[in-house]
Amino acid sequence: NSGALPVPISIISQQTIGASLGSESINASLKAGIYGLIFVALFMVAFYRLPGLVSVIALAVYVLIVLSVYKLIPVTLTLAGLAGFILSLGIAVDANILIFARMKEEIAAGKTLNSSMKEGFSRAWLSIRDSHVTALLGALVLYAFTTSIVKGFALTLSIGVLTSLFTSITVTRSFLLLCTSNWFESKKWLFR
Repeated sequence: NSGALPVPISIISQQTIGASLGSESINASLKAGIYGLIFVALFMVAFYRLPGLVSVIALAVYVLIVLSVYKLIPVTLTLAGLAGFILSLGIAVDANILIFARMKEEIAAGKTLNSSMKEGFSRAWLSIRDSHVTALLGALVLYAFTTSIVKGFALTLSIGVLTSLFTSITVTRSFLLLCTSNWFESKKWLFR
């Protein structure tokens, strides 16, 4: 009672949630995540063209790595954990968008694809690093000072953010390097 406020408490609503409702919520969230991933993939390809397609492939690699880490640790995907995974997927897409936006600026300035890609990565790195470190710090604080449900969210978010940092800098760059040959140089419309 030492921290209690002198305010009367009245129950507004009370619910008991059964196991079937919990599994329905997880299935609905998983379905929403898949639909969201499909819509994001379509947007990336429509807006960024070839780099968007590269991003979709890099995101597929990202999902495979994250799910593999979940299996190795092992991570139980609760509703909160699924939310952390979906949020980290958005962070991974954001990193690719930053890189591609910088690349488009460099291509519009008349640079070659190879130099545009290198400059796009170097100019986007600070923003990517800062956003990932901020999300990771938030997840670490949540993991350290909260209960089990929120810890699941923080754990899946942390794994996703670290994997996103790896895939956006390494995997996306490797795939984009394949697209900077002389053949692609004459087809810059694929990058704008």
